[in-house]
Amino acid sequence: MMPQFLVVMKKELVEAIRDKRTLNMLLMFVFMYPAMVGFMLHMQIKRGTSTEKVGIDMVVVGAAQAPNLVNYLTQKNVNVTPKESMSEADIAKLLSEKKTAAVLKLGEKFSEYYEDLRPAPLELWFDSSVEKASQRRELETMLREYGNGIAGARLLAHGVSPATLSPLALQRYDTADSTTRSNTRIGMFLGMFFVPACIFGLAAAIDSTAGERERRSLEVLISQPMRAFDLVAGKWLAASALAAIGLAFELGVAHAVLKYLPLEEIGLSWRVDIPMLLLVIATAIPLCLMIGALQVAMAMNSRTFKEAQATAGIVTFIPMLPVFIVPALDLTTKDWMYAVPLLGNQTMFQAMATGQSLGVMPYLLACALPLVLAFAAVAFATRRMSSEKYVLGV
Repeated sequence: MMPQFLVVMKKELVEAIRDKRTLNMLLMFVFMYPAMVGFMLHMQIKRGTSTEKVGIDMVVVGAAQAPNLVNYLTQKNVNVTPKESMSEADIAKLLSEKKTAAVLKLGEKFSEYYEDLRPAPLELWFDSSVEKASQRRELETMLREYGNGIAGARLLAHGVSPATLSPLALQRYDTADSTTRSNTRIGMFLGMFFVPACIFGLAAAIDSTAGERERRSLEVLISQPMRAFDLVAGKWLAASALAAIGLAFELGVAHAVLKYLPLEEIGLSWRVDIPMLLLVIATAIPLCLMIGALQVAMAMNSRTFKEAQATAGIVTFIPMLPVFIVPALDLTTKDWMYAVPLLGNQTMFQAMATGQSLGVMPYLLACALPLVLAFAAVAFATRRMSSEKYVLGV
């Protein structure tokens, strides 16, 4: 005979699958994050493998004073549009049209200062609100290189080696191989895929508790010869199962997308195999159990369906905070990170993707606290379910 909590779990899963809202949300988040990451990487590959480099559009005011500079920029694939004169208002209007990366304005005494070996005045006008920052930085690099070339030629003309200005020759060596670098970057992407686990079972957890209580169908269930623990455990396991199933499918879709993309074109690689992916999913099961238990407990502690949505939504958002805050602080990996729910799963996967040997302790830390919180939340929900005041809404 099937245990009673499994009967309740089966009933809740069937109702959740029949609910189009729950099913649509599950399917949306399963494909949304992998599609976003795949699109971003696809655009990087497209830019990296493009055979034609798109020229940079630039207006040069007073270009007749520096023909060599204009020729240099043209050779660097800069589309130079010469102008004799432009006011500040005209420059601002031109840049606001977002068609030109920058405007280079030569001072009136540019040629005079240049011939006297004095710093020739240049003005680089740009609009920082326009998404052409990379082109502007490239233009600044070109101008800096052009100026260094002129300085070197002048030193040679005076019998001084340009090497005098560079007493140090710094060479940089990165000991990380391409696989480690690429897996670190992709591991950060995939670590964010644990976040939707907080959303997959949310609708089912709220509807099976606050929703049934509001519809008065919970009274029928509680009147059956069944322990309160079995009733709560069935609802808890149903919400957790939806979270685990959604997470497994999402990681599977992400694995297929990253495996399909030609990441080698941009110096990346995806060498995570199926056993490693299954291990990641297995270590995330305690996280799903914790999320389902907290959502059921918070929904049961609410008086109405709308209040349950707000309360459970806030509780669901709390585990996401370390995932965003810790990477922003640029902290080195510590043992305590594995014990933090959601952050521990992200940290563990990044370590696995970079080929680090974790040992047993990180897995224990990643599973311990979520399981403790899950059982505590289930105990609280069981106590609430045992109360007639809760069931009757008194």
